[in-house]
Amino acid sequence: MNRIILALFVAAGAFLLTSCGAPVTLTSWKDPANSTQVSKVAIMPLFEKIEFMKPFEKSMVSYFTSRGLKSVGSLDFLNPTIKYPIDVIKHKCDSLGVDGILLFIYKGADKTESYVPPTTYYTGGYGGYGGYWGGGYWGGYAGGYYGGYYGGGVTTMGGYWTSSTTLHLTAKLYVKGSPEPSWTGELTVTDPEYIDQVAYTMAKDIYYDWQQQNVMKFQGKAK
Repeated sequence: MNRIILALFVAAGAFLLTSCGAPVTLTSWKDPANSTQVSKVAIMPLFEKIEFMKPFEKSMVSYFTSRGLKSVGSLDFLNPTIKYPIDVIKHKCDSLGVDGILLFIYKGADKTESYVPPTTYYTGGYGGYGGYWGGGYWGGYAGGYYGGYYGGGVTTMGGYWTSSTTLHLTAKLYVKGSPEPSWTGELTVTDPEYIDQVAYTMAKDIYYDWQQQNVMKFQGKAK
């Protein structure tokens, strides 16, 4: 547990944000020699900026709580501008009934670019709907529909570049009595925009994984 506390004061880099509906992937590992289960966890994202930490913690706590797993965000009982003695932090966790600390460490981002080639398509074919609705049934149909079909042309849209950003994070669950994490998850997030949405999706995946690996002291609700 001491190593966890010391890690809380390590800078973890900026949490970059770029777009909406971000897919999340999780690859996990559980220590087979550690069968300790948790009933209440403290969420501690080691991000450089507090404005990223707060919505991340809040969203993740919200999901865990809705599924019956008690949880609390680190900003609810720790001041990020203060370096607490280890014993003080341990006492705070104990007083809250926390038996597991879930750390999130930002590992960096990869940016990729891809080229979308030009696209050629025909125009005018089946294109007289404006005449159909605006000029009367027969006149619009004959002059718009057929006129559009036989009078169509060819249009080419130029190619363009698109970019994508993938974030990498590591999640580690520490439990009482063990200096090493009992569970580790490697997470990737593709093109995120809203950090609360990303955290909510991560919480869902982690919760489901913990169900499968019997990490929690109760069975929990379905995903």
